Amino acid sequence: MSETTADKIFRALMERIVTGDLPAGDKLRQDHIARDYQTSHVPVREAFLRLEAKGLAKSVPHKGMRVTALEPTEIREVIEMRVALEVLALTHALPRHDADTLATIEDACRACDAASDMITWDRCNRRFHLALLAPCDMPRLLSAIEDLHITAARHLFAHWQDRWVPRPDGDHAALLQALRAQDLTLACDLLRRHLRRVS
Repeated sequence: MSETTADKIFRALMERIVTGDLPAGDKLRQDHIARDYQTSHVPVREAFLRLEAKGLAKSVPHKGMRVTALEPTEIREVIEMRVALEVLALTHALPRHDADTLATIEDACRACDAASDMITWDRCNRRFHLALLAPCDMPRLLSAIEDLHITAARHLFAHWQDRWVPRPDGDHAALLQALRAQDLTLACDLLRRHLRRVS
């Protein structure tokens, strides 16, 4: 399915908010964005609604659409929700993994390890985690997990951007090995530890 103009605007703005390029309180100017993308206001409004649904922007009376503030206390809750939901998804996904899905995970793992900047690493890291869980075939669960990934990424960029360094991720490699061995107990234990480690 090809990406619509609204998709492109949403993804571009989402990445700028997540990385802190658009800081909390910044106004999202509909006319400027429409001009930048050489489009009408309709796809821009659609992108704004999607940002609002993800908790990244909020319509403020008389002030327009603004980037939401990060809540420092929410990261603990986000991590615990990720642990609960991702372990649930992995429980259903692991028996359904095959050579193709494992190859996709391995590609994402390599891309993550090879990333030379935090923006590339974040994209690859999210791709790795979604590839790990996608075979669970539970769209609502995966959608909720994806929203948590976005919130977690905002916190990582806010607090770790200056300290981030490229490095191989041993947890990702161990998770892939556990999947290949069809060892559900080990895979779930590794995932729990991995998610709590990044908090």
